Parts: sequence; C-alpha cells; structure tokens
Amino acid sequence: MQFEGSHILSVNQLDLDSINTIFNVANKMTPYALREKRTKVLEGAILGNLFFEPSTRTRVSFGCAFNLLGGHVRETTGMASSSLSKGESLYDTARVLSTYSDVIAMRHPDAFSVKEFAEGSRVPVINGGDGPNEHPTQALLDLFTIKKELSHAGMGIDGMHIAMVGDLKYGRTVHSLSRLLCMHKDIKFTLISPSELAMPDYVIADIENAGHKITITEQLEGNLHQADILYLTRIQEERFPSQEEANKYRGKFRLNHNIYTQHCKSNTVIMHPLPRDSRAQANELDNDLNSHPSLAIFRQADNGLLIRMALFALTLGVENQLEKYECPVNWYSRKADR
Repeated sequence: MQFEGSHILSVNQLDLDSINTIFNVANKMTPYALREKRTKVLEGAILGNLFFEPSTRTRVSFGCAFNLLGGHVRETTGMASSSLSKGESLYDTARVLSTYSDVIAMRHPDAFSVKEFAEGSRVPVINGGDGPNEHPTQALLDLFTIKKELSHAGMGIDGMHIAMVGDLKYGRTVHSLSRLLCMHKDIKFTLISPSELAMPDYVIADIENAGHKITITEQLEGNLHQADILYLTRIQEERFPSQEEANKYRGKFRLNHNIYTQHCKSNTVIMHPLPRDSRAQANELDNDLNSHPSLAIFRQADNGLLIRMALFALTLGVENQLEKYECPVNWYSRKADR
C-alpha cells in the first residue's frame, strides 16, 4: 500500500509486502526505543491522541512512539471530556481536530467509528481499536512478536500452530490477528472458548477460505500440546450487556505454571494482548509464570512501541530520514545498558 498520507484503519488494507515494510521500519526503531540514540525527525509535528474508551498501554504507547520521533502529543481521554458528549458528530470533530494535528490516533467503543471519523479528517488517522471490530496496530505487533519469538526456535510463521483462548467473540485483537495470519501458509488454528464466546463466523470463514486447518473446542486441556503459540484473552466485560453476564465466563480458562507444564510444549510461546485480569475470580494468566522464558507478554508490549513508531514514520513519509535527524542521548538510561 501507499503509506504516506494514508489512514490505517483495518488489517484488510495490508498485504505481505506492506507488512514486511512495516516490520523493516520497526526494526530500525530499536535503538531509539532503547534510548541508545535519539531522532528528531518529527520535531514540530503534532499527534492528536484521541481515546474515547479506557486504555493504558495503547494510549501511552502511541504517545511515547510519537515523542521518541521528536513530535508533540495532545490528548483527549474519555467521552465525557469531549464535545461528543454534547452531540457533536464524529465528522465535525474530525474536521476540527485534524486542523490542529498532523496525524491522529483514535480509539472509540463503537465498531467502524474510526472509519467514520477518518472520513472527516484532513490528516492520516490510525485505528487504536473500534469497539469489538478491529485493532490493527495490536495485530501487527502480535504478528511481529510471533515472527521474532518463533525465529529463536528456527521457525517461521508458515506452518505454525496457534491456540487462541478465551473471549474470542468480543476480543478484537484475535479478529485482526487471524486476518493477518490468513495471508500465510499452512497454519493450524485451535480456537478454545465457551460456545457463547466463539470466534465470529466471518473470521472462521476467512480462516477456512484461506485453506488453513481449524479446530473449535470448549476444552483447554488436551488441545494445547502441539501449539507453538498460545494466545490468551481476558473476558471483555465492557462489551457485555451486564456484569452478571460477564461473570458467567470469568475464570473459565486459566493458565498457570502447572497447567503449562502438563499440557504445553516446553517452548510454547505465551502471549496476551494485556491487560490480563489478575483478580482472583479471573486470573487467566497466573503470576507464577512471570519469570518463565516462554512468557512473551512484556516483549509483546515492547514491540508495540516499535510498530507504532514505524506507522507514524510511514504515514508521515519520514521512514528514510531517521538517521539524518539523529542526536545523542544526554541522560543516563538503563535501557541502553541492556
């Protein structure tokens, strides 16, 4: 795809060549993310970081990614603090705020809302999650993580086995990731969830139409032993009609050190888009795995910074100017000592 000046709204915009372009630029961002050096390539540019739904990692990651390229960040958080609460349309909001910004990252609780916003924007818009629909930057960082983690075992994405576990109905991260994986070859999907929270039919159809193998089950034990990647999700309680409804499924699938040792290969990579629900009644990913070498959830989050830096550089057309605007880091950084 042509990145410069383009919106990033859906993984359906991407093909393998464009994904490889993003990953190559993301790898270039490593020394800046590690504070080994700085680049001011976006000095003077402004990111409008519009998060109308609660977020920690994604919101802060977008902001830090832009700062690390030398740009400035202006934020709006929560619907109540914006004029949307006064009845303003997404189109009008976009027309005004895009005047103040050079690029916009946006999250909104309604499906396809970011696309609607982008129709009124004068600058590139990057989808930070639109309700239960998509989360393209998370899918990209997930795929980037899978590629890096499997490479340590001498494997590639083609031919791998991924088990997706938990709330697959409302978990937009698995929807977008599945679509990206469909571009690869000979992948085995094991989808583990309560039947009421199963992967949407349209995603399953995409997997089947791409010629991949798929197993659908409600049983965790006995279905993990061949998985190369184990991708867990939390119950998306904010998407349920009531707390009581969400509570029916909370804690149904849990992974701890004992279950992992009994049912997984010794090098099965553990992923989770975060936040993991650590409350006792949920605890889908136990703290007793925190020091396990196969736990990739924090490496996964680190990779989000690289991917979002790459997307900003590409959409603003500066991916080949990073070194031109480099300067040294003049403060002590433990990151650079790693």
